[in-house]
This record gives sequence, structure tokens and C-alpha cells, in this order.
Amino acid sequence: MIRQDKSSLPVQLASQNHLLAALALPELKRILLNAELIELKSGNKIYDTGERQQFVYFPITSVITLLYVLTNGISAEIAAIGNEGVVGTSLFMGGNATPNCAVVQRSGCAYRLPGEFLKAECNLAGPVLHLLLHYTQALITQMTQTAICHTHHSIEQQLSCWLLQNLDRSPTNSLTMTQQLIANTIGTRRERVTEAAGHLQRAGLIRYCRGDIEVLDRARLEKMACECYQVIQSEFDRLLKIPLN
Repeated sequence: MIRQDKSSLPVQLASQNHLLAALALPELKRILLNAELIELKSGNKIYDTGERQQFVYFPITSVITLLYVLTNGISAEIAAIGNEGVVGTSLFMGGNATPNCAVVQRSGCAYRLPGEFLKAECNLAGPVLHLLLHYTQALITQMTQTAICHTHHSIEQQLSCWLLQNLDRSPTNSLTMTQQLIANTIGTRRERVTEAAGHLQRAGLIRYCRGDIEVLDRARLEKMACECYQVIQSEFDRLLKIPLN
């Protein structure tokens, strides 16, 4: 865990999270004085199904996936959250818990903020609340589109969409992810992911070797992806560019 003197938490680092960057300096500093910078490791569980949430997380370099786990152990991703968002929307929406769990998909750092502080901030009905409501609407679109994607689109399309979304949260054209983890995320068998990844590799869109994925041709990968990628991106762009006052 990375700890710093709260009076000197770097605004520049916090601003790598798009939501925090959208806040005016007074609101941002007020949040940082009550937050701590922590390091998250891949595979760590942020919260479990039905568990009362104590904190919200603003990812900086980490990515956190929201998973729904069936009673037979099969899981599927309903949303992934990186530096564009916040994990823990049920806290400021009044639910305190959800039927999904949150697991760290990519190691990195995040700002962790006590839920009670965020609730108090939202009760002011100011810019922070307005921003979080805009974000929540975009997140709901992502969840809805993901459900549609799992039902109606091919594994190649789903994998392409998933790769693009994760690429948007990465500083490079490379990702490290095992086929089993991708299968658990998409909600399918590992063999189907192997087949789809092989198809994308033979087409020259990606290079895949022992969990390391390099995107070679993003433009063609976007054409391979289903419409879900553009729908989700457009909604995030639309809602998070709305003036907050």
C-alpha cells in the first residue's frame, strides 16, 4: 500500500482519473484530503457479492472488473472500470451493496475514499453529485450493452470489443491477460477464447503469446468489434462532457 501525507497528495496524479480531473480544484482538494493512494494487485477482491461497501475507488493505473457469479461458479463481466470512472456507485446511490463482486483485473494504484465522506459530499447536491450521476448513467449503458453483447454477438466480436476497451485504459498497445481470465470475464469456455484469439492473430490484428497480447492493427480491430464498443464510448463522451453547473 502506498501512503502519503494527505496534505501533499499530488493533484497531478489524481487528475489521471477522468472523473477527478473534471472537478474544480476546491472539490478535488477536498476529496484528496480524505482519500488515500493505495496499490491494488491483480486478482484481489475489492468487495464480494452482497457485501456492504465501505469505500469507493477511483482507479489511476489499475483496472477493476465487476463480475456476476452464478451459483455454479461461472462468472461474467458486467462492466470494467479504469481511470475513466469510480468503483462503488451503490454507495452514493443509497444501496450500499450489490449482487456482483469487484475484482482487480490489472494491477496499479487507485485513490480510496471512505463511503461516508462521499455520501456527505453528494448531500451538498453540488458538482460532485452531478458528475457522479452522469457517470452512473454511462456505466448503466456499459452494463446494458455488455449484456446484449454476450447474447447476440460472436466471440470474435466480443473479444475485439473487450480488447479495445482495455486498450483505452492502457498506456501502451499491449495487455497481459491469460485466456482463462478472458474466458471468465466474457463468460465462455477457454477453448472458445483460444479459437477467437487465434482467428484475430491469423488476421494480423493482434499478436498473442503466453498471456501477452499486442494489438497490431487497431483500425481493423475496431471494424471487427461489434457496435457495442462505439455505443459505450459515445455515451461516456456525451455524458461526461455535459457542463456540471
